[in-house]
Amino acid sequence: MNAQTTEITASGGRMPTFFIPHGGGPCFFMDWSVMGGPADTWDKTEAWLRALVSTLPEKPRGIVVVSGHWEEPAFTASSADEPGMIYDYYGFPAHTYQLQYPAPGSPRLAERVVSLLNGAGLPARTDPSRGFDHGVFVPFLLIDPEATIPVVPLSLKADLDPAEHLAAGRALTPLRDEGILVVGSGMSYHNMRAFRTPAATRPSAVFDQWLTGAVEAEPPTREASLREWAEAPAGRLSHPREEHLLPLMIAAGAGEDSPGAKVFGDNVMMADISGYRFG
Repeated sequence: MNAQTTEITASGGRMPTFFIPHGGGPCFFMDWSVMGGPADTWDKTEAWLRALVSTLPEKPRGIVVVSGHWEEPAFTASSADEPGMIYDYYGFPAHTYQLQYPAPGSPRLAERVVSLLNGAGLPARTDPSRGFDHGVFVPFLLIDPEATIPVVPLSLKADLDPAEHLAAGRALTPLRDEGILVVGSGMSYHNMRAFRTPAATRPSAVFDQWLTGAVEAEPPTREASLREWAEAPAGRLSHPREEHLLPLMIAAGAGEDSPGAKVFGDNVMMADISGYRFG
């Protein structure tokens, strides 16, 4: 693909990048008490996600979102014009399988993403049929409820190498000057067996403190720390498998030299969770 077909016009303001907690299943669109928790379990997270666009320098021209629910052998960007719905959660109320998020895709932006990744020596391709999994449509029903901003899902790479995901984020940095918002959608704590038990409480707090320190360090130290997240205090207790943490690596890498900060925190299902911003 030549540069003319993939170039995106420069924007008036540099976008930050974000790592957001996307919650549990369709958690914002049901009475959580049916799952055995307080009805207001996710209210604070919902309010923060609803306000996110108001913190940006301008309305994004497009969004690239990396979900912890999509893994491929190579980084893969959805080039679907009209992405469909993927209800990849189980055992929730019937109405949550009728949720619709009709945001358009952007084949042009997907090609731009692949071009940037390939230019950095990273394997990448497009997928013309990939839709929105719940790591995308559940939070974005709150972030852009009118579904007017084009959204391009981007997969994780299935080897789950943190260094390679940081590198992928760095490759996507130019998008920030093109009005494109890069979002990692996962969870800062994701031990499914420990949620809603005391086993989540201390490990999530210990890891959250370490993770916030890593994110808020100077960028070279930040990347070095994040590469070694599994050696962090309570790292593996917080993420027995790292697919929900690696979207943070994309956001941090795309943050490049911008400062990182914890901009959201809550305790849900007896675990500390956080959201982070770069830039």
